Amino acid sequence: MEWGAPVTSAPLAARLTVPSGPLFFPVTAYGPDGGLDLDVYRTHVRRGVEAGAAAVFACCGTGEFHALAPEEFAACVRVAVEESAGRVPVLAGAGYGTALAVRYARLAEEAGADGLLAMPPYLVVAGQEGLVRHYREVAAATALPVIVYQRDNAVFTPSSVVELARTDGVVGLKDGLGDLDLMQRIVSAVRTELPGEEFLYFNGLPTAEQTQLAYRALGVPLYSSAVFCFAPEIALAFHRALREGDDTTVHRLLDGFYRPFVELRARGRGYAVSLVKAGVRLRGLDVGEVRTPLQEPAEEHVKQLAQIVERGQALLDPEGDR
Repeated sequence: MEWGAPVTSAPLAARLTVPSGPLFFPVTAYGPDGGLDLDVYRTHVRRGVEAGAAAVFACCGTGEFHALAPEEFAACVRVAVEESAGRVPVLAGAGYGTALAVRYARLAEEAGADGLLAMPPYLVVAGQEGLVRHYREVAAATALPVIVYQRDNAVFTPSSVVELARTDGVVGLKDGLGDLDLMQRIVSAVRTELPGEEFLYFNGLPTAEQTQLAYRALGVPLYSSAVFCFAPEIALAFHRALREGDDTTVHRLLDGFYRPFVELRARGRGYAVSLVKAGVRLRGLDVGEVRTPLQEPAEEHVKQLAQIVERGQALLDPEGDR
Protein backbone atom coordinates (compact mmCIF):
# COMPACT_ATOMS: atom_id res chain seq x y z
CA MET A 1 0.00 0.00 0.00
CA GLU A 2 1.41 3.39 -1.03
CA TRP A 3 1.09 6.03 1.67
CA GLY A 4 -0.95 8.98 0.56
CA ALA A 5 -2.44 7.16 -2.44
CA PRO A 6 -5.78 8.75 -3.34
CA VAL A 7 -8.89 6.82 -2.48
CA THR A 8 -12.53 7.25 -3.41
CA SER A 9 -15.45 7.35 -1.03
CA ALA A 10 -17.16 4.34 -2.58
CA PRO A 11 -14.72 1.63 -1.42
CA LEU A 12 -14.69 2.96 2.16
CA ALA A 13 -18.47 3.31 2.28
CA ALA A 14 -18.87 -0.20 0.90
CA ARG A 15 -16.48 -1.63 3.48
CA LEU A 16 -18.32 0.03 6.35
CA THR A 17 -21.93 -0.49 5.25
CA VAL A 18 -22.20 -4.04 6.62
CA PRO A 19 -19.27 -4.36 9.02
CA SER A 20 -17.98 -7.80 9.90
CA GLY A 21 -17.17 -6.72 13.45
CA PRO A 22 -17.08 -3.73 15.80
CA LEU A 23 -15.46 -0.44 14.84
CA PHE A 24 -12.22 -0.20 16.82
CA PHE A 25 -11.11 3.08 18.43
CA PRO A 26 -7.69 2.23 19.89
CA VAL A 27 -6.26 4.08 22.85
CA THR A 28 -2.93 5.85 22.35
CA ALA A 29 -0.04 4.22 24.22
CA TYR A 30 2.40 6.28 26.29
CA GLY A 31 5.59 5.19 27.99
CA PRO A 32 6.71 5.93 31.57
CA ASP A 33 8.10 9.29 30.44
CA GLY A 34 4.74 10.30 28.97
CA GLY A 35 5.94 10.10 25.38
CA LEU A 36 4.45 7.90 22.68
CA ASP A 37 5.14 4.19 22.92
CA LEU A 38 4.68 3.20 19.30
CA ASP A 39 5.71 -0.42 19.90
CA VAL A 40 2.87 -0.91 22.40
CA TYR A 41 0.49 1.04 20.18
CA ARG A 42 1.45 -1.21 17.29
CA THR A 43 0.64 -4.28 19.39
CA HIS A 44 -2.70 -2.80 20.49
CA VAL A 45 -3.77 -2.07 16.91
CA ARG A 46 -2.57 -5.43 15.60
CA ARG A 47 -4.43 -7.33 18.31
CA GLY A 48 -7.63 -5.43 17.55
CA VAL A 49 -7.43 -6.15 13.84
CA GLU A 50 -6.65 -9.80 14.46
CA ALA A 51 -9.52 -10.04 16.96
CA GLY A 52 -12.03 -9.04 14.29
CA ALA A 53 -12.34 -5.26 14.11
CA ALA A 54 -14.05 -4.04 10.94
CA ALA A 55 -12.16 -0.72 10.90
CA VAL A 56 -9.57 1.18 12.93
CA PHE A 57 -10.34 4.77 13.95
CA ALA A 58 -6.92 6.05 15.02
CA CYS A 59 -6.34 9.15 17.14
CA CYS A 60 -10.00 9.92 17.73
CA GLY A 61 -11.75 10.55 21.05
CA THR A 62 -10.71 7.35 22.80
CA GLY A 63 -7.24 7.83 21.29
CA GLU A 64 -6.86 11.25 22.98
CA PHE A 65 -6.73 13.27 19.76
CA HIS A 66 -6.86 16.42 21.88
CA ALA A 67 -3.58 15.50 23.61
CA LEU A 68 -1.46 14.68 20.55
CA ALA A 69 1.01 16.97 18.81
CA PRO A 70 0.81 16.88 15.01
CA GLU A 71 3.95 14.76 14.66
CA GLU A 72 2.64 12.28 17.25
CA PHE A 73 -0.68 12.11 15.43
CA ALA A 74 1.06 11.38 12.12
CA ALA A 75 3.21 8.67 13.70
CA CYS A 76 0.22 6.90 15.24
CA VAL A 77 -1.80 6.99 12.03
CA ARG A 78 1.17 5.60 10.09
CA VAL A 79 1.55 2.74 12.57
CA ALA A 80 -2.19 1.97 12.40
CA VAL A 81 -1.96 1.83 8.59
CA GLU A 82 1.07 -0.44 8.73
CA GLU A 83 -0.50 -2.85 11.20
CA SER A 84 -3.86 -2.94 9.42
CA ALA A 85 -1.99 -3.68 6.18
CA GLY A 86 -5.09 -3.13 4.08
CA ARG A 87 -7.10 -5.80 5.92
CA VAL A 88 -9.46 -3.17 7.32
CA PRO A 89 -9.77 0.56 6.60
CA VAL A 90 -8.03 3.08 8.85
CA LEU A 91 -9.70 6.40 9.61
CA ALA A 92 -8.07 9.23 11.57
CA GLY A 93 -9.41 12.12 13.59
CA ALA A 94 -9.20 15.72 12.38
CA GLY A 95 -10.31 18.69 14.42
CA TYR A 96 -9.86 22.12 16.01
CA GLY A 97 -10.40 25.20 13.83
CA THR A 98 -10.57 24.90 10.06
CA ALA A 99 -6.88 25.57 9.41
CA LEU A 100 -5.70 22.96 11.92
CA ALA A 101 -8.38 20.46 10.90
CA VAL A 102 -7.13 20.76 7.32
CA ARG A 103 -3.56 20.26 8.52
CA TYR A 104 -4.46 17.10 10.44
CA ALA A 105 -6.47 15.85 7.46
CA ARG A 106 -3.45 16.23 5.21
CA LEU A 107 -1.17 14.55 7.74
CA ALA A 108 -3.59 11.62 7.86
CA GLU A 109 -3.63 11.40 4.08
CA GLU A 110 0.17 11.45 3.93
CA ALA A 111 0.27 8.67 6.54
CA GLY A 112 -1.95 6.47 4.38
CA ALA A 113 -5.32 6.73 6.12
CA ASP A 114 -8.43 5.64 4.23
CA GLY A 115 -10.72 8.29 5.68
CA LEU A 116 -11.30 10.96 8.32
CA LEU A 117 -13.52 11.43 11.34
CA ALA A 118 -14.00 15.21 11.48
CA MET A 119 -14.32 16.34 15.10
CA PRO A 120 -16.28 19.40 16.27
CA PRO A 121 -14.46 22.75 15.95
CA TYR A 122 -12.58 23.94 19.01
CA LEU A 123 -14.82 25.64 21.59
CA VAL A 124 -16.70 28.10 19.37
CA VAL A 125 -20.45 27.78 19.02
CA ALA A 126 -21.06 28.44 15.33
CA GLY A 127 -24.17 28.82 13.21
CA GLN A 128 -25.27 26.22 10.71
CA GLU A 129 -23.81 28.01 7.69
CA GLY A 130 -20.41 28.31 9.35
CA LEU A 131 -20.41 24.66 10.41
CA VAL A 132 -21.26 23.45 6.91
CA ARG A 133 -18.52 25.65 5.41
CA HIS A 134 -16.02 24.30 7.95
CA TYR A 135 -16.65 20.67 7.06
CA ARG A 136 -16.74 21.44 3.34
CA GLU A 137 -13.27 22.96 3.60
CA VAL A 138 -12.01 19.92 5.49
CA ALA A 139 -13.52 17.62 2.87
CA ALA A 140 -12.00 19.63 0.02
CA ALA A 141 -8.51 19.56 1.55
CA THR A 142 -7.77 15.91 0.72
CA ALA A 143 -9.02 13.01 -1.35
CA LEU A 144 -10.08 11.19 1.83
CA PRO A 145 -13.77 10.52 2.53
CA VAL A 146 -15.01 12.33 5.63
CA ILE A 147 -17.40 11.28 8.38
CA VAL A 148 -18.68 14.29 10.33
CA TYR A 149 -18.97 13.89 14.10
CA GLN A 150 -22.07 15.50 15.60
CA ARG A 151 -21.73 16.34 19.29
CA ASP A 152 -21.22 19.18 21.76
CA ASN A 153 -20.88 22.41 19.73
CA ALA A 154 -21.41 20.76 16.33
CA VAL A 155 -25.12 19.94 16.20
CA PHE A 156 -26.85 20.04 12.83
CA THR A 157 -30.33 20.65 11.55
CA PRO A 158 -31.66 18.05 9.12
CA SER A 159 -31.27 20.52 6.24
CA SER A 160 -27.61 21.08 7.15
CA VAL A 161 -26.97 17.34 7.06
CA VAL A 162 -28.61 17.23 3.63
CA GLU A 163 -26.13 19.90 2.51
CA LEU A 164 -23.25 17.91 3.98
CA ALA A 165 -24.49 14.76 2.25
CA ARG A 166 -24.42 16.70 -1.03
CA THR A 167 -20.80 17.69 -0.42
CA ASP A 168 -18.14 15.83 -2.36
CA GLY A 169 -16.12 13.71 0.04
CA VAL A 170 -18.57 13.73 2.97
CA VAL A 171 -19.85 10.18 3.28
CA GLY A 172 -21.43 9.95 6.72
CA LEU A 173 -22.50 11.35 10.07
CA LYS A 174 -21.51 10.00 13.47
CA ASP A 175 -23.88 11.01 16.26
CA GLY A 176 -22.52 11.60 19.74
CA LEU A 177 -25.44 13.76 20.85
CA GLY A 178 -28.09 11.15 21.57
CA ASP A 179 -31.15 13.13 20.46
CA LEU A 180 -33.14 10.33 18.82
CA ASP A 181 -35.86 12.64 17.56
CA LEU A 182 -33.25 14.76 15.76
CA MET A 183 -31.53 11.69 14.33
CA GLN A 184 -34.81 10.34 12.98
CA ARG A 185 -35.50 13.67 11.28
CA ILE A 186 -31.96 13.74 9.85
CA VAL A 187 -32.25 10.22 8.43
CA SER A 188 -35.68 11.06 7.01
CA ALA A 189 -34.52 14.34 5.44
CA VAL A 190 -31.52 12.77 3.69
CA ARG A 191 -33.63 9.86 2.51
CA THR A 192 -36.26 12.26 1.13
CA GLU A 193 -33.99 14.89 -0.42
CA LEU A 194 -31.32 12.52 -1.73
CA PRO A 195 -33.11 9.29 -2.61
CA GLY A 196 -30.71 6.48 -3.33
CA GLU A 197 -27.76 8.36 -1.83
CA GLU A 198 -25.43 6.07 0.10
CA PHE A 199 -24.86 8.00 3.33
CA LEU A 200 -23.50 6.32 6.44
CA TYR A 201 -24.80 6.86 9.97
CA PHE A 202 -22.95 5.91 13.16
CA ASN A 203 -23.96 5.75 16.80
CA GLY A 204 -21.04 7.52 18.48
CA LEU A 205 -22.30 7.75 22.05
CA PRO A 206 -19.93 6.51 24.76
CA THR A 207 -20.44 2.75 25.15
CA ALA A 208 -22.68 2.81 22.08
CA GLU A 209 -23.82 -0.78 22.60
CA GLN A 210 -26.07 0.51 25.40
CA THR A 211 -28.18 2.50 22.92
CA GLN A 212 -27.67 0.56 19.70
CA LEU A 213 -31.03 -1.22 19.76
CA ALA A 214 -32.70 2.19 19.59
CA TYR A 215 -30.32 3.54 16.94
CA ARG A 216 -30.73 0.48 14.77
CA ALA A 217 -34.49 1.05 14.76
CA LEU A 218 -33.86 4.56 13.39
CA GLY A 219 -31.80 3.22 10.51
CA VAL A 220 -28.39 3.73 12.13
CA PRO A 221 -26.66 0.34 11.89
CA LEU A 222 -23.05 1.32 12.69
CA TYR A 223 -21.59 2.05 16.10
CA SER A 224 -18.24 2.63 17.75
CA SER A 225 -17.10 0.23 20.45
CA ALA A 226 -14.73 1.42 23.16
CA VAL A 227 -15.31 -1.90 24.96
CA PHE A 228 -13.58 -3.64 22.06
CA CYS A 229 -10.32 -2.02 23.25
CA PHE A 230 -10.21 -4.08 26.44
CA ALA A 231 -12.84 -6.82 26.11
CA PRO A 232 -12.99 -7.71 22.39
CA GLU A 233 -14.61 -11.07 23.08
CA ILE A 234 -17.57 -9.34 24.76
CA ALA A 235 -17.86 -6.66 22.07
CA LEU A 236 -17.72 -9.29 19.33
CA ALA A 237 -20.36 -11.44 21.00
CA PHE A 238 -22.69 -8.45 21.32
CA HIS A 239 -22.09 -7.37 17.72
CA ARG A 240 -22.77 -10.89 16.44
CA ALA A 241 -25.92 -11.27 18.55
CA LEU A 242 -27.22 -7.92 17.37
CA ARG A 243 -26.56 -8.81 13.73
CA GLU A 244 -28.21 -12.24 14.06
CA GLY A 245 -31.23 -11.04 16.03
CA ASP A 246 -30.22 -13.03 19.11
CA ASP A 247 -32.13 -10.90 21.60
CA THR A 248 -31.44 -13.30 24.47
CA THR A 249 -27.69 -12.72 24.24
CA VAL A 250 -28.11 -9.00 23.56
CA HIS A 251 -30.24 -8.54 26.67
CA ARG A 252 -28.01 -10.75 28.81
CA LEU A 253 -24.94 -8.68 27.92
CA LEU A 254 -26.78 -5.39 28.30
CA ASP A 255 -28.10 -6.32 31.72
CA GLY A 256 -25.05 -8.09 33.08
CA PHE A 257 -22.15 -6.20 31.53
CA TYR A 258 -22.94 -3.02 29.61
CA ARG A 259 -25.30 -1.39 32.10
CA PRO A 260 -22.95 -1.92 35.08
CA PHE A 261 -20.05 -0.65 32.97
CA VAL A 262 -21.97 2.48 31.90
CA GLU A 263 -22.97 3.17 35.49
CA LEU A 264 -19.33 2.86 36.58
CA ARG A 265 -18.19 5.07 33.68
CA ALA A 266 -20.60 7.78 34.84
CA ARG A 267 -18.85 7.99 38.23
CA GLY A 268 -15.89 10.01 36.99
CA ARG A 269 -15.20 12.81 34.54
CA GLY A 270 -13.24 11.62 31.55
CA TYR A 271 -13.89 7.97 32.31
CA ALA A 272 -15.05 7.41 28.73
CA VAL A 273 -11.31 7.48 27.98
CA SER A 274 -9.42 6.86 31.22
CA LEU A 275 -11.53 3.87 32.32
CA VAL A 276 -11.15 2.30 28.89
CA LYS A 277 -7.40 2.76 29.09
CA ALA A 278 -7.39 1.19 32.55
CA GLY A 279 -9.28 -1.73 31.06
CA VAL A 280 -6.58 -2.25 28.42
CA ARG A 281 -3.95 -2.33 31.18
CA LEU A 282 -6.06 -4.80 33.17
CA ARG A 283 -5.95 -7.16 30.18
CA GLY A 284 -2.15 -7.16 30.21
CA LEU A 285 -1.04 -4.43 27.79
CA ASP A 286 0.65 -1.45 29.45
CA VAL A 287 -0.57 1.48 27.36
CA GLY A 288 0.33 3.99 30.06
CA GLU A 289 -1.86 6.57 31.72
CA VAL A 290 -3.98 9.28 30.15
CA ARG A 291 -2.47 12.69 29.50
CA THR A 292 -3.68 15.80 31.30
CA PRO A 293 -6.15 17.36 31.60
CA LEU A 294 -7.68 13.87 31.96
CA GLN A 295 -6.85 11.93 35.11
CA GLU A 296 -6.69 8.29 36.07
CA PRO A 297 -9.76 6.56 37.52
CA ALA A 298 -9.90 5.85 41.23
CA GLU A 299 -8.29 2.58 42.30
CA GLU A 300 -11.59 1.30 43.65
CA HIS A 301 -13.24 1.94 40.30
CA VAL A 302 -10.52 0.02 38.49
CA LYS A 303 -11.18 -2.94 40.81
CA GLN A 304 -14.89 -2.70 40.02
CA LEU A 305 -14.07 -2.64 36.32
CA ALA A 306 -12.11 -5.87 36.67
CA GLN A 307 -15.12 -7.49 38.34
CA ILE A 308 -17.49 -6.24 35.64
CA VAL A 309 -15.25 -7.64 32.89
CA GLU A 310 -15.05 -10.97 34.71
CA ARG A 311 -18.84 -11.12 34.93
CA GLY A 312 -19.12 -10.19 31.26
CA GLN A 313 -16.82 -13.02 30.27
CA ALA A 314 -18.88 -15.44 32.33
CA LEU A 315 -21.98 -14.35 30.40
CA LEU A 316 -20.39 -15.59 27.18
CA ASP A 317 -20.56 -19.17 28.44
CA PRO A 318 -23.60 -20.92 26.94
CA GLU A 319 -24.35 -22.16 30.44
CA GLY A 320 -25.43 -18.59 31.14
CA ASP A 321 -28.61 -19.28 29.17
CA ARG A 322 -29.79 -21.77 31.78
